[in-house]
Amino acid sequence: MSSVSPELIFVTGASGFLGSHVVLQLLEKGYRVRAAARGAKADHLKSTYSRYGERVEVVKITDIAHDQFPDAFVGVDAIIHVASPLAGRAEPKVMLASAVEGTLNVVTQGEKAGIKRIVVTSSIVTVMNPNNSYTDKDWNPVTKEMALEQGSPMLTYVGSKKFAELALWEWADKHPHVEITTLNPPFLYGPFTPHYPLPKPEFFALSSNIILYNLLFPDSPNPFPSFTHCADIRDVASAHIRALNSPPTAQVGRKRIVFSSPTGLSLKDTIELIAAKRSALKDRLVTATPPVFPTDVMPMDFKRVEEVLGMKIEDFRGIEETILSTVDALIEVESQWRNAGHEIKTPAVILD
Repeated sequence: MSSVSPELIFVTGASGFLGSHVVLQLLEKGYRVRAAARGAKADHLKSTYSRYGERVEVVKITDIAHDQFPDAFVGVDAIIHVASPLAGRAEPKVMLASAVEGTLNVVTQGEKAGIKRIVVTSSIVTVMNPNNSYTDKDWNPVTKEMALEQGSPMLTYVGSKKFAELALWEWADKHPHVEITTLNPPFLYGPFTPHYPLPKPEFFALSSNIILYNLLFPDSPNPFPSFTHCADIRDVASAHIRALNSPPTAQVGRKRIVFSSPTGLSLKDTIELIAAKRSALKDRLVTATPPVFPTDVMPMDFKRVEEVLGMKIEDFRGIEETILSTVDALIEVESQWRNAGHEIKTPAVILD
């Protein structure tokens, strides 16, 4: 029987794809959770987690970048900051400012409340570079000028993640008494939690699962991503929780953790896997020829992951399980949409 922790964890972005997994795993491990979300999303959280009683509190925050919410940090033992602006949801200047100011606002208020353990969701896009090196010392070469250019939502997103993380580490250097860990994963695939609402076809809500969903349409106009590196959403959520009790920075160095699956498949093999293991979908798979990438497994330091998070390669889910569980979840959601009378259309957008 696992030990029950009475610790209270403040989670931002609790209503999102990753945030819902983080909250659920925290609860399964016995933690108490204070979940932050906006408007109707906060109301939904209160309803969907009601069976956990007092172990879940929901805080409604309108603007995480500028609001002051000191009461939300009372009694909190640690913070997991997942919330971040999504690509294409705001003007470039607003998106960059929101990402930086949102992160700094949370950690600054948390530190004032005496919180000394903070885990932040970053992204592999902050690491990716022309040398194809994936270490905690690598940064993407995107400048603020490039990120502010109109017409490239993904470039803006890449910049927003980079400059938010840079600002965080600058803050961390000035507050060495606070233990900061960032997780930098690639595309996240996996099932949705029962607490994650998908009542109608909103493709942004599928998060990076939209990449696999695009493979289920023969006529997908833009079906393939620009790389295949991925991680199981459940493994990434677990990594966030493990990070709460990671060794101190003084012992292991800056805890910027490049994180990806130790197994991978090419897009061609992914399509063939779905056709073989989910034969009912064989005739609806994408027909375009997929690109081939130099590597389908990120060349990262798994020893570093084990050193900081205590997570060994054998603790990760296999790529086939990840892909098939994602496809099963997407088909289930699609069935719910059909039963509700919604028309199913080929997704028009993709994250790359």
